[in-house]
Amino acid sequence: MMLKRSKGFTLIEIMIVVAIIATLATLAVSSMLRSRLNANEVTAIAGCRSIATGSQNYYVNITPHAYPSALTDLTSPASNPAYIDTVLASGTRQGYAYAYQLVDSEHFTVRANPTSPGRTGNRYFFVDETGVLRANSTQQATVTDPPVE
Repeated sequence: MMLKRSKGFTLIEIMIVVAIIATLATLAVSSMLRSRLNANEVTAIAGCRSIATGSQNYYVNITPHAYPSALTDLTSPASNPAYIDTVLASGTRQGYAYAYQLVDSEHFTVRANPTSPGRTGNRYFFVDETGVLRANSTQQATVTDPPVE
């Protein structure tokens, strides 16, 4: 007697294909999330540098010399030209919260902290009137943390 062979895939074959697809999807998603986290940190670095540069330009162009009292002082219409955009002046951009503090007319600090540590960024950033950007991976960065290279 000849047995009739049916066409199609067995359950084991289908399960192996599904397991392979699930593994590939997991790798792709984790890589994408890591890329987004890195992009957020690069944007935070650029934001800190923009605020520091804008504050220096503001200081040079105002008489008597003084740093801005708030981030909104670096945007139009308070500044002409605007030194930073309104999104950055709002204090939040791409997973980071920016905190500007005027210490006195000759000193300021800027901190960029991830809004959800571990999800939107792993590092905390700090810059002051010296323009040296510093980072810390466990807590808010300060003037004593190592510079970003």
